[in-house]
Amino acid sequence: MEVFIEPIGRLINEFSKLPGVGKKTAQRYAYRIVQMPEEEVAAFADALLGAKRRVKYCKVCGNYSVSEVCDICRLRDKSVICVVKEPKDVVAFEKLHEYKGVYHVLHGVISPMDGVGPNDIRIKELLARLQEPVKEVIMATNPDVEGEATAMYIAKLVKPLGVKVTRLAHGIPIGSELEYADEVTLSRALSERKEL
Repeated sequence: MEVFIEPIGRLINEFSKLPGVGKKTAQRYAYRIVQMPEEEVAAFADALLGAKRRVKYCKVCGNYSVSEVCDICRLRDKSVICVVKEPKDVVAFEKLHEYKGVYHVLHGVISPMDGVGPNDIRIKELLARLQEPVKEVIMATNPDVEGEATAMYIAKLVKPLGVKVTRLAHGIPIGSELEYADEVTLSRALSERKEL
């Protein structure tokens, strides 16, 4: 016999597909949705569909955008490019209000164990951007094995082009995720970055 009635069971199942949401949390979310006024549920559903339909990738940097080219790429200094693993890492830097350059989102890192090679992430697109005058590429991938390997691989491709390549200074714990770093640590890592 099913423990939950079908509509609640279905909600729990859908919520539990989200990262970090276990069965208990999914249950709380499902019960909350059922208790909300219908107009709030409709607004929630509309926000979900709206985000899915409107958000796309910037054709220049690969960050999330609602237009072909994001505001950062259109309005910022293009001579410094900060290379990150995924869009949520851009948010971590933007919270600092210190970095004035542009970004390049790889949408992954080199990870042979997971079957991800250099051609599976946006390295070619980064190299194409270096046809314009760029004075520095900041490697801001996570400080774990895959992030370090990706940074070193890209540095070997970029340095012969005469572009300075730097790596965030340590201070971010090895094996951690950038999105969880506090602002002081991330700010210090950015300001104390070093050339590779």
